[in-house]
Amino acid sequence: MSAHCQLTGAAPRFGNTISHSHRRTSRRFNPNIQKRTYWVPSLGRRVTLRLSARAIKTIDTIGIESAIARIRRRGEKV
Repeated sequence: MSAHCQLTGAAPRFGNTISHSHRRTSRRFNPNIQKRTYWVPSLGRRVTLRLSARAIKTIDTIGIESAIARIRRRGEKV
C-alpha cells in the first residue's frame, strides 16, 4: 500500500538529492505513516487508520469523531 494518510491526504513528494559535486539524483520524500487503532463510540467498534504523525496530533486535538467525519468528507472509507 502506498504511503498515504487517510486524514490529511499526505502523499509522497519527489525531489532531488544533491551530492557534494552537485550531481542530482531523484529521490522520494515519504510522509511518516503509521497504523493507529482508535475506539469510535458512534460506530461501536475499533477503527484502524493509516495516519501521518501530524494527523495523529490532529486527532489528539479535534477528537476521533470529528476526524472520522473529515475522512468521510474526503471520500475515504472507514
